[in-house]
Amino acid sequence: MAPQRRAGAKAPEGGGGGGGGGGGSGGARAEGRRRLSSGVKGNVPKDSRRKWLKVAFLLSSAMLGYLLSGTYFLSEDGVTEVLAHYSEHLPDRFIEIPCSEDYDSHKRFEGCTPRKCGRGITDAIIKREEAEKIRRIAERGLSLGGSDGGASILDLHSGALSLGKHFVNMYRYFGDKVHDIFTEEDFQLYRDVRQRIQQKIALAFGISSSSMYLTKPTFFSRINSSEAKTTHDEYWHPHIDKVTYGSFDYTSLLYLSDYTEDFGGGRFVFMDEGANRTVEPRAGRVSFFTSGSENLHHVEKVQWGTRFAITISFTCNPDHGIGDPVLT
Repeated sequence: MAPQRRAGAKAPEGGGGGGGGGGGSGGARAEGRRRLSSGVKGNVPKDSRRKWLKVAFLLSSAMLGYLLSGTYFLSEDGVTEVLAHYSEHLPDRFIEIPCSEDYDSHKRFEGCTPRKCGRGITDAIIKREEAEKIRRIAERGLSLGGSDGGASILDLHSGALSLGKHFVNMYRYFGDKVHDIFTEEDFQLYRDVRQRIQQKIALAFGISSSSMYLTKPTFFSRINSSEAKTTHDEYWHPHIDKVTYGSFDYTSLLYLSDYTEDFGGGRFVFMDEGANRTVEPRAGRVSFFTSGSENLHHVEKVQWGTRFAITISFTCNPDHGIGDPVLT
């Protein structure tokens, strides 16, 4: 377009005296107007294309921002959706999903065995202050032992405690020393929290809480970034609770520390076809779900800090039920 503007500004050849000069100037102006008009018309398609390119760029940027915003983001396995951010307080969130056939290979118990399956998250039934008290129970108990690797467990029911590369029964191994670590108030708080979680699960799945039984293993976990020493330390493998523990019908986790503040990594991941869906731990947050292969899951490796949680599991089969822990 620039050469045309320069050509329009050039005086025409053959301009004569005053009259001729005047006529030549008018012709130049007319020619310039024609050329300028032609140039504007030639710019319209390019301007239009620029506008469309700008719109396309903005749309693609907005989509990318949405995917990376924390609600959805791209992972090596595809799209990952965050079901619960650590920074938000969720009164209640429940997602119903089709049940797997896993329950058909076990004895069914009417009014309890899952016919409605899904997963839920709530920050409304356990206060953060209570979660902090429970975490201190875990810290005191695990101070007696702890794994050489990154994952340690403490089971108040059976007494199982990680110690080096093995497990011991802390009630027998440490004897009366246990009474210096725990109080009856600790165990009462533990039982009260368990009951509230059980009632929440029953309400969400439309069953009677009295038809559910606590089952094993139910335990505290402490996970850090230390290298695994035994297979017990390899907590990050995908698994199905109903397959790993045949007694499980409903699984719950109570988180006792905060993602990004107390530790990095360590998110809970539901592995669905075509997408992963994660729960970011938050002290006092309860995540619960039916235990079949409709809820294949794993925990990300902890990258730094320490992650505390309790796994509390329930069965519909009274033969697999266990009692609440009692400090004797």
